Amino acid sequence: MSIVLIALIMLVLMTVLLLMGIWIPAGVALTAWFGLEFFSNKDTLQNLANAWWNSSSSYTLASLPLFVWMGEILFRTKLSEQMFNGLSPWLNWLPGRLMHVNILGCGIFGSVSGSSAATCATIAKSALPELMKRGYDEKTTLGSLSCAGTLGILIPPSITMVVYAVAADQSIIRVFLAGFIPGAILMALFSGYIIVWALMNPEKTPPAEKYTLQQRIHSIGQLMPCTGLIIFITWVMLKGYSTATEAAAYGVVGSLILAAMGRSLTWENFWGSLLSATRLNAMILFVLGATSFLSIVMSYTGIPRGLAEWVSSMHLSPWALIAVLTIIYILLGTALDGISMIALTTVTVLPMVQAAGFDLVWFGIFIVLLVEIAEVTPPVGFNLFVLQSMTGKDSNYIAKVSFPFFLMMVIAVGLITVWPEIVTWLPDYVMQKEVK
Repeated sequence: MSIVLIALIMLVLMTVLLLMGIWIPAGVALTAWFGLEFFSNKDTLQNLANAWWNSSSSYTLASLPLFVWMGEILFRTKLSEQMFNGLSPWLNWLPGRLMHVNILGCGIFGSVSGSSAATCATIAKSALPELMKRGYDEKTTLGSLSCAGTLGILIPPSITMVVYAVAADQSIIRVFLAGFIPGAILMALFSGYIIVWALMNPEKTPPAEKYTLQQRIHSIGQLMPCTGLIIFITWVMLKGYSTATEAAAYGVVGSLILAAMGRSLTWENFWGSLLSATRLNAMILFVLGATSFLSIVMSYTGIPRGLAEWVSSMHLSPWALIAVLTIIYILLGTALDGISMIALTTVTVLPMVQAAGFDLVWFGIFIVLLVEIAEVTPPVGFNLFVLQSMTGKDSNYIAKVSFPFFLMMVIAVGLITVWPEIVTWLPDYVMQKEVK
């Protein structure tokens, strides 16, 4: 039987299983079991056990549950509220005023939470009531929160980046470094749109509030906890004092200390954060275990090599390949979460991308941006669900008001595609000796 036919059979089987509503790891594992049982002579159970053990026993992957837990601790304490209060006096002069708090707040909190949904929920919980009470435009407020929440997976440390780095066998620190400049550009695009919108609709922006110099100085103290934690985690990794896993452990200890100093750490918060982080991490490890099993099956059947040869025979230009992959990932984003998208596709896609001459670190940020787009794409946009549960608004309505910010994300994808140095410059500059 030809490799193309085997690939089509497995693809159809997986699609049917997922459309039936079967849990994603179960659907992937069943597809892999079918492929190994019927298209190879290898021992199925032994390979299943090996795949699951190897995917979950990685030292590199140990940073994942720690970053998840750090985000959960910050999510359940008053640090996000302090961040909103600290940013407000300094952004009041910009057109759009306090709506910029959504952008910067998501950027700051996202850099220590690593989760898109947690970032969106945390900032929305503190910012949304305040903005609505002050009379800000509901549509622009919800749209900015929905899309700015995705910064949690672009600005390091990021759970999605860790998953990609492990799947692509790339340095987690290099992938982290690659996300800083695109993250800053995306924040600038979001704020730029708010400024243009506010200048075109001055009647929809409340008058500026007045803050004394003393209030501004006092607000700096409320920004210090999260900002200090970000700087410390980044510093210990860049200086080589710790690996990404050790830095994640420092982040957990630091977030616990900050929460305790702010008197918002209770036993209820502590156990709630631990249980929630355990559930999320178990889900991610199940997905990685199933896709690791699938990758073994695909290597035995020769599907990745066959697909790479097929794409090569089409003589697609590198940009045509990227265009095709962009469409595929956006379509996948309407039905899958970001981690599942990465885990399901890297086995097949990475050989093609390497053959086309693209840097795998650059491609990681490219995928993360597409995953961000998926987070606000119906019907399965997690940030849409978060805001729906918090506001009672229909998820399609939230998707509609998010569209201008969605376009800013598309522009960011275009920028890093045309100028890949936006992604690669910082990791190459900081880790130049390693590259050589």
